[in-house]
Amino acid sequence: MFKTLYKKCLFLAAHKSSEFFLAFIAFIESSFFPIPPDVMIVPMVIAKKKNYLKIFLIASVFSVLGGIFGYLLGFIFFDVAMNVIEFYGYENKVTLLKGNLSQGEGFITWLSILFLAGFTPLPYKVFTIASGLIGFNLSIFIIVSLISRSLRFFLISYLSYKFGYLFTQLMDKHGSKWFTILGLLLVLILVIILLIFKFNA
Repeated sequence: MFKTLYKKCLFLAAHKSSEFFLAFIAFIESSFFPIPPDVMIVPMVIAKKKNYLKIFLIASVFSVLGGIFGYLLGFIFFDVAMNVIEFYGYENKVTLLKGNLSQGEGFITWLSILFLAGFTPLPYKVFTIASGLIGFNLSIFIIVSLISRSLRFFLISYLSYKFGYLFTQLMDKHGSKWFTILGLLLVLILVIILLIFKFNA
């Protein structure tokens, strides 16, 4: 199933209405769809290099809008939300986290997890839904999602624009690893900054 969906997304990237389909895929991927918009971004940028900023913006904006939809799904429709989370095998983790992640140290923990989910290969949709389930602050959710998703898609768009198929080969071999490492470094910096503000307050 995943291979079929992957090939379909590649096909849509070459469609004359590819920007519309990119917006659609970016939206649904943030709430339930398994294939990330990266699959479309890379070939679209390589085919139309001058549009790399436009492609990055479309993916970022509609991914965050889809994330808000996922949040509302978790906040309002518990059963549907849990079905999606169970599909990705995260039900036990979300159940353990649900109790006390809305304040104090739990707040910083969830902030870090949400950023990593938006930036790294973690299933972002699981954490958009889980954010609604735990009642995480919606405004902060939107800000963190916008930062993490924009960073991810800008890097993918810019590097595709700059290096073309060389970047595609690198992504295929080591993409998940490097995005995870970079995401962890960014979270570490964020946590250090938050702790500095906390101790100086």
